[in-house]
Order: sequence, then C-alpha cells, then structure tokens
Amino acid sequence: MFEAAEVGNTLADTVYKEQLQQLRVSLLELQASARQQRLSVIVVVAGDDRAGRHEVINLLHEWMDPHYLHASAYNTAIDRENDAPFFSRYWKTLPPKGEIGIFLGDWTTMSLVERLDGDIDDVKLDKRIGFINAFERGLVDDGTLLIKLWLHLPKSILKKRLKQRKKDPESQWRLREKDLQIYQNYDQSKLMMEKVLRRTNTGEAPWYIIESTDENYRNITVANILKAAIAKRITRQSQAERRRPRQETTGSAVTTTTVLQHLDLSRAIKKKKYKSELQRLQARLHELMWRAQDKGLSTVLVFEGVDAAGKGGAIRRITQAMDAGFYNIVTVSKPTQEELAYHYLWRFWKHVPMPGRTTIFDRSWYGRLLVERVEGFASEPEWMRAYNEINQFEEQLVEHGLLVLKFWLHIDPDEQMRRFELREQTPYKLYKITEEDYRNREKWSDYEIAANDMIQYCSTEFAPWHLVESQDKRYARIKVLSIVCEGLERQLKSLKGK
Repeated sequence: MFEAAEVGNTLADTVYKEQLQQLRVSLLELQASARQQRLSVIVVVAGDDRAGRHEVINLLHEWMDPHYLHASAYNTAIDRENDAPFFSRYWKTLPPKGEIGIFLGDWTTMSLVERLDGDIDDVKLDKRIGFINAFERGLVDDGTLLIKLWLHLPKSILKKRLKQRKKDPESQWRLREKDLQIYQNYDQSKLMMEKVLRRTNTGEAPWYIIESTDENYRNITVANILKAAIAKRITRQSQAERRRPRQETTGSAVTTTTVLQHLDLSRAIKKKKYKSELQRLQARLHELMWRAQDKGLSTVLVFEGVDAAGKGGAIRRITQAMDAGFYNIVTVSKPTQEELAYHYLWRFWKHVPMPGRTTIFDRSWYGRLLVERVEGFASEPEWMRAYNEINQFEEQLVEHGLLVLKFWLHIDPDEQMRRFELREQTPYKLYKITEEDYRNREKWSDYEIAANDMIQYCSTEFAPWHLVESQDKRYARIKVLSIVCEGLERQLKSLKGK
C-alpha cells in the first residue's frame, strides 16, 4: 500500500516557492468560501513521519487564517488519565460549521498505537475499525468535509533521520522514544498500518498517502490536496443549493397498531405499598450508587415519553437517593445556535459522565427521531440514518463500561389532558404547561408512530428500551427505581474480579 509513497519524489526550492505562493492565496480564498457556506472541514494529519506531522500543522497555520483554524492533539497518557469513552475526546473538539479542525493523534492513529502497545487485541481493533468507519460516515453524512492525510517515510529514510538527530545537538529535542519504537518495530508496524488504513479507506473518507521524504514535495502535495478537496466540495454544495427543491414535511407511515397501544395502562400500586417500596428501593439505590462510585462505574439514564407522563417525578425519586455530587441532570430542549453549528450528537457527548458519576437526561438524542422527525426539523434522510448513528453512540458507551438505561413513560390522551388542566390550576406547576404542549396533542398519532419506530430500531441487546406504564405515577416510579437498581446490581456483579 505504501509503494507509491517510496519512489523518491522531490521538488526544487525554486519550484516550491513559486507554486506555494499561488497555493496560499487559493487556500485563503477557499477558507473564506467555506466559512461563508458554513462548511465544516476536518483535516487528519497522521503517519509514521512524526516530526513531519507537526511541521505540516505549523505550516497550515501559516498558510491559512488561524482565527478559524483549530488544532487538537491527543495522546494515550492523557486518554488513560481521563478514562472517557474513546470517541468522546473527538466529539468534544469537532469544528463548528464554517471552520477547520486539524487532528493530531486522530481516532485511527490512536487505535494503531493502542494495538501496537498491546492495550487492545485484534478483536477489539476490529470492533474499533467498525466504530471508526461509522463515526466518519456520520460526520460526512452531516455535511463535514473529512480529509485524511498519511505522511509516510521509508524505513531507510527514517533510520537516516534518527541518526542525524542523535548527532546534532540542535535537533535532539525532536527525537522521541516513540520515533525509536517505530523504527525498531518498523516491519511489524508497517503491516498493521497497511491493514488499518486499507479497512478505513472508504469512499466518503479516503486516505491520501503522501511521500514525506522531501519536505518541499510533501508540503506542496498537502496544499494541493486541501485545495482540490475544498474546492470540489464548495462547487458541489453551491450546485446542490441551486437544485434543491422546497422541502415538504414528511408524513408518518401508515401503521395500524403500535407497541405503546399494547401497554396495560391500568397497572397501579396502592399508596401504602408505594411508600414502603419507595423507601426500600431508595435505600437500595443509595447503597448501589456508592458502590458504583467506588468501582468507577458510570451510568447514563435516559427519560423520554409523552408530555406530562411523569418523567420529572421519576427522576426526582432517583436523585433523592443519591449524593448530589455524583449526578448531573441534563434537561434537553431546543438546540442553541452554537449547538446547531455541530452534529446533533455533539451536545450529548459533552455530558458523558466521568468514572463513578451518573448523568440523567430529561429528553435526549432521541429528539432527532421524535420531535425533529414529526415537526420536519430534520429531513427524512437525516432521521432515517439517525437510528444507526444512535445505536453506534450507545454501543460505544456500553463498550467502554457504562451502564445505559432508557425509559419511555406512557399515558393515554385523556390522562394527559387531566394532568394539563391540573398543572394550570397549580401555581407551582404552571410553568410546566405551554401552548406547544397542546399543539403536540394534535399530532398524537404521528408521535406515537415515531416512538414505535424508535423503540423497534433502537432497542438493542446492549441498551434496550424499558416501557413504563405511567397512568399511575406511583406505579411508574417504583418500576423505574426497580429497573435502575437491577441494572446497577447486574453491572456491579460483572465488574467483580476485574
């Protein structure tokens, strides 16, 4: 795979200076156009030429407007210290629309490093590659231009440079232990690199393998690749805007029955039994949460459901049993202008809990499949591909060891109206009722069908949906608490001996 990057390409200084001058002008113009069109660009700078990667990133800051250029670097030591799900570090630093993000120590490079260091085995690497391809596909589907550069040095050139740096006192600071390791294990590393690059080389996100032996040739090649890729995307985006028809709100598919219609909403619990069960379960949950904190077990609780179904009440019964320093409640509403500048999952990756902590989502990423689908805020292709994107997101959380529990609380339309009216009559509950709540009732069947599809396609073996009959609030709270306690006990039991 690297043969074409080992032929000895060079570029004379005079030619380099002549070409670079025009290329810099073009890159600045294209950067301005990308900003105007709100095009996000991600440039991955990877490869076995470690020094060359830093030099290229420094040059990109010289060639382009650094105000809208953001470089992010990662290493395994920091990642182990943070102990966060693998992709969270990248989601949190994605560039907003109209800006360029440069990644050093990207998801592919870090996966290679972990495999070569023995931190993951071939099975985990294979799974990671699947996540990488899904991650990149999600970015590209969302409109991001992803440019992946691999700077390659032949073994003989790498050996020569290492010798030069050892002899030259002014260059010794550039010599790193990892450079020596790459050379000492070059043949094995090269085979692994080829395997991973081949499997992550996709139509939507191909690798550009660049010979890095001659700095002039490398730099001009990088500039030309960026120029061609950004120009092509801007032209295509402009043409698409001119051809785009007026968007119509997509109607829901015809469905005769849904899983929610089969729920037994008559389920209830007597007040006396409720009080005793509530006390027992909260004491149990309190103990389990302390054990989870001690073991570093993180938990994500997701609450969805129709308006006034009792999500807030169920959440309060959970937090009453927890230490306030160990949990965070994220109330999800309409995305802000800042959040709209990113992929829709970006704002949720920010809240993934650290070890031993719990994040409770009152509404969640499932808004893409519910309100955004029904109200037409997301196009059909956008919400259709969200099923797989969300499953991948949750699988990555579970793969890292997090406990993910998802609850859908359900009531019927009559009970919802009764609760709406009660809220209007209760001063401290009046803030909960809005005109939008009544407007959503008019689309009850559309929301029910959307929820049915969501449950069908996003109830997985690693993060199943728990459907909660919430006509009786007390019954719903006890059921939710029981499921949370059982999930924690099961997860803690699996951690024994690890």
